[in-house]
Amino acid sequence: MKEKIILLVEDSPDDAELTEMALKQQGIANELVVARDGQEAIDWLFGEGRYAERDTDEAPTVILLDLRLPRIDGIDVLQRIRGDERTKRLPVVVLTSSKEEKDLIQSYELGANSYIQKPVDFEQFSRAVRDLGLYWLLLNEPPPR
Repeated sequence: MKEKIILLVEDSPDDAELTEMALKQQGIANELVVARDGQEAIDWLFGEGRYAERDTDEAPTVILLDLRLPRIDGIDVLQRIRGDERTKRLPVVVLTSSKEEKDLIQSYELGANSYIQKPVDFEQFSRAVRDLGLYWLLLNEPPPR
């Protein structure tokens, strides 16, 4: 059985580090791939650009997607994921600090599986990451590829 990969699309080094720390603290040792902007996420998912040699059959089990990203924003990344046969069924959890209702609505309209506002407090953030990991990596039964 292949290791389950988590793709974290996050431009904030601090938030990426907090997510990685929270996963480790909760005993979630899955491979964490961090894309620092929307373009890097698309390149990694579809084996383009500097990831042209990557085996795209190794898809992430879950994508944690921030919305406010440089180069290509999270909404556009989500549209690209849902618009491609290879990735349209991948679980995408929007993990963002945005409190804007339009972001929530648009994320779900585009097929996000979940929308979570990042808690400010590390302990709450750690619990949220633990719960995400438990659900998406252990409990959820993904569709066949």
